[in-house]
Amino acid sequence: MIVAIDGPAGAGKSTVARALAERLSFRYLDTGAMYRALTWLAMHRGLDLGAGAALAELARAEPVVFDAEGRVWIGGKDVTSSIREQRIDRMVPVVARHTPVREVMRERQRELGRDGDVVIEGRDIGTVVAPNAEVKVYLVADRDERARRRMADRPGIGADALATDLRMRDEKDAERMQPAEDAREIDTTGLNVEDVVERIEALVRERTAA
Repeated sequence: MIVAIDGPAGAGKSTVARALAERLSFRYLDTGAMYRALTWLAMHRGLDLGAGAALAELARAEPVVFDAEGRVWIGGKDVTSSIREQRIDRMVPVVARHTPVREVMRERQRELGRDGDVVIEGRDIGTVVAPNAEVKVYLVADRDERARRRMADRPGIGADALATDLRMRDEKDAERMQPAEDAREIDTTGLNVEDVVERIEALVRERTAA
């Protein structure tokens, strides 16, 4: 089974997906981490982040790997911590906007999801990466709550900078941020992680029973 979780930045995708995967004993696939890893490697090698074709070739030559503990590897290096640095935050959108890069990444995401029993989270999972996923969820939350969550995750970044970053991400993601027609929308604004996980788990159980 594939569980696809989509939604904007700060809606709770990563936290919920990770907890759900643990609850179900599924693998967890963070597609955002894949773009971060590619960005890290490109910067590490001094590549031009505006060169979409070259970045796509790098992504194909150095596929992202998730180990059994969920750590992220690329180019033979464990980059789990490095890809969360502020400098990567700033440059990920530059890399992810290239169509050739997204095509290669989507191929890799489908490959990683092919074995099933996986929770995949991102921005176009239910519509593009895994349109046949058995369970599709689209998480939303009001912007103030999303900003608060991102501030908690990144205490070293000022509130104004985070608000600006969130607005810019929403604008850049607008084209891809469309829920699948058969996705279940869950507003996480007033819910804790456990509440959201239980709701999605119930959808999984329903699907399994059917």
